[in-house]
Amino acid sequence: MSRKISDAFASGKAFIPFITCGDPSLELTEQIVYAMEEAGADLIELGIPFSDPTAEGPVIQAANVRALAGGVTTDKIFEMVERIRKKTDIPMVFMTYANVVFSYGTERFVKKAAEIGMNGIILPDVPFEEKQEFDSVCREYGLDFISLIAPTSHERISMIAKEASGFVYCVSSLGVTGMRSDITTDIGAMVSLVKKANDIPCAVGFGISTPEQAAEMAAKSDGAIVGSAIVKLCEKYGEDCVPYVKEYVKSMKDAVRGQD
Repeated sequence: MSRKISDAFASGKAFIPFITCGDPSLELTEQIVYAMEEAGADLIELGIPFSDPTAEGPVIQAANVRALAGGVTTDKIFEMVERIRKKTDIPMVFMTYANVVFSYGTERFVKKAAEIGMNGIILPDVPFEEKQEFDSVCREYGLDFISLIAPTSHERISMIAKEASGFVYCVSSLGVTGMRSDITTDIGAMVSLVKKANDIPCAVGFGISTPEQAAEMAAKSDGAIVGSAIVKLCEKYGEDCVPYVKEYVKSMKDAVRGQD
């Protein structure tokens, strides 16, 4: 029986790293997954590159461009996940855009993702009002369609949380992903609104890059999500990035674990 998303939060505060599949290469993406799990990651977000990633800042946008230029396709990513699933059952979710799923065929995409052992899907450009067409297919195949909650959506928070599954992705700051020097959103208030509506784990992402920030966010929620800072290491060290990513993930997991 493979692990589920809830298992990622079962033993304390979760650390959730994100990587763009195929940057620097799919072979390295696979190695990074194993290294991040060894370093203590609890759940991994695999980004499927898209030519117009609207929620992303420059770091992840550039990674999308590099991965697509290197010939990465959705099918090649599915094949990589099949290889990964022979070696680990760490919970994993895809993060991509509605267009990627649409162009593949929504049911075909979700069915395949379930067959290869993925646990969920995050589509940051799908608003709550339009989630049904994806959510219903995900439920049919046993995948969690992860809901995002932004600092703007005060009265929306309870509404979104009520129907959420897997975990709730709390967006720490408005705008796009990327590293921030300070995060001012009242995360504690967002999380308590979610918990009132639904007993579901809440992880905070967008703008977290230092162990201190990860610890602060994990103290107010069930876990921290980090993407841009990891993708930046992949960009900086290229083919040699695996040990650097591993070391960084370990430092972040240690910081988050200190909040248990």
